Amino acid sequence: MSAKKRGRSANQRAMSTTGYAYAFLLILETILIGVNAENRIQQGNSPIEVLIWMINQCIPVLKQASSLQEKQKKSLLPTHRRSEDR
Repeated sequence: MSAKKRGRSANQRAMSTTGYAYAFLLILETILIGVNAENRIQQGNSPIEVLIWMINQCIPVLKQASSLQEKQKKSLLPTHRRSEDR
């Protein structure tokens, strides 16, 4: 196996591990938003206000997930395709 192929597979494994870590953190962040929303409802906030608050909290999470997905797509493209995208 050539050094180039070994380097690429090691890079893909590292990206995969990093991707799983980011995914776990994004899921954890979403769960914490839900817990915080439940606390807000128990404190007497109206469900509509809490829902609006949750949507505003989830928008950055969705942006982060989308950004991560784009980075992973670009890192998995063959070298000649990456140069065409620039």
